[in-house]
Amino acid sequence: MGIYDIYDSVYHFYFTFMTMSNLVQAHSQFIRTLLFLFCLVMIACNPETNSPQNSDATQTKSNRAVSLTAAQAAKLVQLPLDCIQKEFPYKAGLTISSADDLALPREHHPAFYGCFDWHSAVHGHWSVVYLLSTFPDLEMSDTLKRMLVENLSQENLQAELDYFSLNEYTKSFERTYGWAWLLKLAEELDEWDDPIAAQLLDNIRPLAAFISEGYITYLPKLAYPIRVGEHSNTAFGMSFAYDYAEHFGDEALSQMIEERARSFYMHDKGCPIDWEPSGYDFLSPCLQEVDIMRKVLTQQEFESWLASFLPELLDGSFDLEPGIVLDRSDGKLVHLSGLNFSRAWCLYPLQNYVPEDDFKMKAMADNHINASIDDIFGDHYSGGHWLGSFILYALKCKSES
Repeated sequence: MGIYDIYDSVYHFYFTFMTMSNLVQAHSQFIRTLLFLFCLVMIACNPETNSPQNSDATQTKSNRAVSLTAAQAAKLVQLPLDCIQKEFPYKAGLTISSADDLALPREHHPAFYGCFDWHSAVHGHWSVVYLLSTFPDLEMSDTLKRMLVENLSQENLQAELDYFSLNEYTKSFERTYGWAWLLKLAEELDEWDDPIAAQLLDNIRPLAAFISEGYITYLPKLAYPIRVGEHSNTAFGMSFAYDYAEHFGDEALSQMIEERARSFYMHDKGCPIDWEPSGYDFLSPCLQEVDIMRKVLTQQEFESWLASFLPELLDGSFDLEPGIVLDRSDGKLVHLSGLNFSRAWCLYPLQNYVPEDDFKMKAMADNHINASIDDIFGDHYSGGHWLGSFILYALKCKSES
């Protein structure tokens, strides 16, 4: 109870009592003053109102430990479980060349028809595989495996591959954001030690090979990198594709990405990270560029490049506040929760390059995760269909750093 609540309660009691006499008007102002002073004394002497616990009743989010536990995994798996076979709502992204192209999303995308859109369906499957790989005894594992087998069948994935030649416009479908997540799914399937993983990987290989070739064909034509904080960000698309190429020994893809990353970013200086974020960002343009260059440069090259690109990271002045979401039902505004998670997955590996600032870098990444983790459970579908994958990938990056 605040000071004015106490004051009003006491005064109203006094007023009721004094109404019984004719002294109310004569003494009203005097008594008000006395009561106000009395309340100040009472609150000043009250140990509860002055205790540190009341000034900060709960532990701040930024101080909470960040790790993926079995209990958290059981909660997080509900997000893809609820959407990878949820047909509607769905944002198709279809370019129609003729009336024959019209069909429901599930006909065009029998594997990835859920989770609102194609790329979210792809990384929803990645989330399931990662969680089953990390926690083999996860509750509902049998149900999850059945869903994977149903969706990622050879027939379904061949239909997904066929979609890219539906008409002359579909060849660039989901370039490069959805492409990147498809390659990340293939990589995760290869790391999963489970009897069904090998067959699922074989089923997805033709589509992954097609996308690898798509990168090799597309990147030389891209005259300038795309530096936005959303799906088309070039650095993000190359970063995940480079992981895939290195994992599977796809030398042609690795070489192409190394060449284009150096061409796009090697001479960049002074990235204006203090301009971030934009209102719809779920990726940090500056940190995504750092992430790809960390992978393709030698350590000596990277540290020299970083000193020019983001000198704040090396001089100890670097700081970032998490993004804020004011309307979680708005599919664009909720992107900022994703930004918090993607920033974290870029920051965790930097501990290996700036050891003198190790604690601060990790704490900053943890702070970004803690800023949004509570919001994704019971979230509006605008965020619920995709944010689980982002926090899981951030936590994976932390565990591997």
